[in-house]
Amino acid sequence: MIRCPVPLLGFCAWSGTGKTTLLKAVIPMLREHGLRIAIVKHAHHGFDLDQPGKDSWELRKAGALQTLVASRRRIALIEEREVPVDNEEPTLAELLEMFDPRRLDLVLVEGFKNEVFPKIELHRPSLGRPLLCGQRRHIIAVASDEPVSLPRPLPHLDLNRPDELVDFILDFCNDEALKLSL
Repeated sequence: MIRCPVPLLGFCAWSGTGKTTLLKAVIPMLREHGLRIAIVKHAHHGFDLDQPGKDSWELRKAGALQTLVASRRRIALIEEREVPVDNEEPTLAELLEMFDPRRLDLVLVEGFKNEVFPKIELHRPSLGRPLLCGQRRHIIAVASDEPVSLPRPLPHLDLNRPDELVDFILDFCNDEALKLSL
């Protein structure tokens, strides 16, 4: 099980289920409850945060392995990774070490469905994909847009009711914060 000094909760689903859409609805609601939230999102391919022609992009393309762009309101670190022989993705544990837990109350993770830590599975039966919770014991709840038969007893949440997910997440945070303080 992955360890984190603040509550850690993931969202896993097949592509096209709406993980990002749900998180865009849930994050502002959690912020209204005073939570300071970090997000880890897995990308299956290369991506760029800076734009061609910007100084940070030019310096990175010139060969800088780490580019830190900072202003009084925002800091972004872009790190080029030398491709290892086995071409492994960074682990969630490695990525969590980059956060400052003193400034966070909750880390939400999108993706990393094969890593072992608590997750909510998002499921849309209309996509015709199987449930993941049958094989992954670290899934602690399922949110779907219609009733589903679950392979084991789990809380079932309404994917179309972000407020219901927020209540579940708040309860989870309180339980995890208590465990972390012991």
